[in-house]
Amino acid sequence: MTNNINIPFRLIDWSEISKTEHKGEKGTSFWQTIDYPGLRIRIVEYSAGYLADHWCKKGHIVHCLEGEFTSELQNGKKILLKKGMTYVVSDELSSHRSSTENGVKVLIIDGDFLK
Repeated sequence: MTNNINIPFRLIDWSEISKTEHKGEKGTSFWQTIDYPGLRIRIVEYSAGYLADHWCKKGHIVHCLEGEFTSELQNGKKILLKKGMTYVVSDELSSHRSSTENGVKVLIIDGDFLK
């Protein structure tokens, strides 16, 4: 795979990036998103009691910044991620969904490099 995208040095001040609201099956998430061709970088905050409304097949790098959450795989396996922990998965390899009891803040990076 060839990456023909050049991204010049950019400082991201997340306090200047607006939040968009996304409802879950339960609770709400708030996304701050930076998009480049083939690359998306987000800070996502899930409310207490959040449960995703779908099984995600997309690949991600997910790093837990604050709190903790469970990533449930469609095969029934549940993985608890706490502050400072990261998971990586490629597209189409492990359908997953997130939930959190007390709320969580994560950094999520995804894009064409995970295909």
